[in-house]
Amino acid sequence: MEFTLYYRGDLKANRGSKDKQELRRYFHEQLKSLWHQMPLKERHKLLEKEPAKGDVGIIRTINGFHFAPLVTEKLNLIAELKITLLRPEPPGSIITQAGDIDNRLKTLFDALKIPSEPTAIPSGDLPREGEDPFYCLLEDDNLITKIQVETDRLLDDFKSPSEVVLLIHVLTKATRTSWANMGL
Repeated sequence: MEFTLYYRGDLKANRGSKDKQELRRYFHEQLKSLWHQMPLKERHKLLEKEPAKGDVGIIRTINGFHFAPLVTEKLNLIAELKITLLRPEPPGSIITQAGDIDNRLKTLFDALKIPSEPTAIPSGDLPREGEDPFYCLLEDDNLITKIQVETDRLLDDFKSPSEVVLLIHVLTKATRTSWANMGL
């Protein structure tokens, strides 16, 4: 399965749970749309909080959120990411005003996955309308097996030096074919 996620906004290095959760929310809306299209549209049983015996369920509950990651170990899926990162700085600047590229990408990867522990969700944060389930790309960022990153200059007005435009091309692959992951 192939698709592209989009983001425009601040992407800073070494961010806390609040910033990562806001990024998660940004991608949730796009992934929610993806789950309402083929082939995921036919896979609604994966989203059952208590799947029937023999069915695969991907929902993980953390602090009142029911996270629905697309790429999971249960589905035997991995992801390859090709990221285009546009930023308001000259090409080739690895260390930037907004932080080094590696740590900015770590913030992104943390936001693409479900939180690994309850403290990764901001204190007091609750699911909003339309966030049950809460769609994420990854169960864990260790399911990313290939990353390609290309950076370039953002040739548009920007609000802050940490503003970016991201195009994240996602390719999912099955490590083992099963009925649950066919077509994904």
